[in-house]
Amino acid sequence: MKISTIIPVYNAEDYVTQAVESALQFNEVSEVILIEDKSPDNALQVCRELAEKHEKVKLFQHPDKGNHGAAASRNLGIEKATGDFISFLDADDYYCSNRFEAEKDLFKDPKVDGVYGALGVHYYSEEAKKQYYTLFKNNLTTIYKRHPPKDVFPGQIYMLGSFGLFSIDTLTIRRSSLLQKMKTLLKPKLRMHEDTEFLIRLSYYLDLYPGILDKAVAVRGIHEDNRITKIDINKSKPASSRAILWNELNTWAQNEETMPEDAKIHIKRMQRSFEIANSPTSKKWSMLIKYLFLDYPSIRSGLYNINFRKTLI
Repeated sequence: MKISTIIPVYNAEDYVTQAVESALQFNEVSEVILIEDKSPDNALQVCRELAEKHEKVKLFQHPDKGNHGAAASRNLGIEKATGDFISFLDADDYYCSNRFEAEKDLFKDPKVDGVYGALGVHYYSEEAKKQYYTLFKNNLTTIYKRHPPKDVFPGQIYMLGSFGLFSIDTLTIRRSSLLQKMKTLLKPKLRMHEDTEFLIRLSYYLDLYPGILDKAVAVRGIHEDNRITKIDINKSKPASSRAILWNELNTWAQNEETMPEDAKIHIKRMQRSFEIANSPTSKKWSMLIKYLFLDYPSIRSGLYNINFRKTLI
């Protein structure tokens, strides 16, 4: 196996060395591609030193040397990659010693396009733990059962609690499958949830198989400044960013001729739901009624039913 590990770097001078060294521990990793995204800290210099020190480490910036976000940075990394397989790693995260253990066997089968595993969590400080523990706790981010590839896409879009999630840090993709089967890579216009949007589309086009699900193969590093792009998370509304995510997925799904109709309907409903949630309070009621009339004929016909009216009050 020849794996290209792509690491977007933004404001991560304190963490990127650990990330790089965690990837270099594997003989299977033929190159570590750093995409420095105009960091405000000293990350560029740290990346230069890593590239000088390690033959496998290759440093790139965007052509204009500007800040373009995680999606554009990962896309540039994919463009520069020469390995047969691609893995991703955020600059403040790191790989565990078992990161590619499952891949060695699974990728012997040419029908396997990608392999995903479980993600752990590490708090770099007590302050970070105070801020984010209620969100991540010490849980694994993982798919809970071993599902066949055909179940991964529905599991992602329906967000079933019993299905679970996987992270881009734990994903390894056959490069030829990615370039041949994906019409579009990551979408640079998305500055939040760009990896989620990519993973959902990826699971539709590629056959993704479970690797190690009960132990972490990579670790999410949690610190006080957990953003890879210049986003003030305190000014970002979760419903707003989710609305943008599902609007993008809805646009894609409606234009995808092979998409099952029930999946298109579900994605559209998710988009409308977040649109309503993100609307001003004064408009929520009228938007909800419009939503019900437009999308739910059976509900529309029952609007005058007293029991149904009670559920709206």
